[in-house]
Parts: sequence; structure tokens; C-alpha cells
Amino acid sequence: MATKFKIKKGDTVKIISGDDKGKTGEVLAVLPTKGKVIVKDCKIAKKTVKPSEENKDGGFVNKEMPIDISNVAKVEGE
Repeated sequence: MATKFKIKKGDTVKIISGDDKGKTGEVLAVLPTKGKVIVKDCKIAKKTVKPSEENKDGGFVNKEMPIDISNVAKVEGE
């Protein structure tokens, strides 16, 4: 039951509620089944990474987390 959204990948949006309220950023991905979007440089979480072939040391990586689509508004005039 995926709903149709007016926000697409590549659009510029403004965050209207939450910790990052007032920030603007580009939409990196839309998750229609969950009703969420991932916005560049917003809602950053520090994730632990286990050592692997491409990342020998492991450690921490900063990653954008999904934001509910009702908490973002499309910026007009592009």
C-alpha cells in the first residue's frame, strides 16, 4: 500500500519539525512503503562498523537516517 508522494529523489526540502528543524537539504532517497525520506546532512547517526575486507579498521561511520515524510516540506522556486 504505497502512497504517492510529491517529493522525489533530487528535490530540495526543508525540515519542518524534529531535531534538524529549519535545515534544508537534497533528498537522497524516498522510501514509499515506510513513508519516509532520507535527506542529505540531516538526522545524522553515528553507526559502528565491524572490520571487513574494504574497511580494515572498522570504527564509526556517520549515516543519514530516514525522516517521516510529514516532517519535510518541498522548497519551491528551483
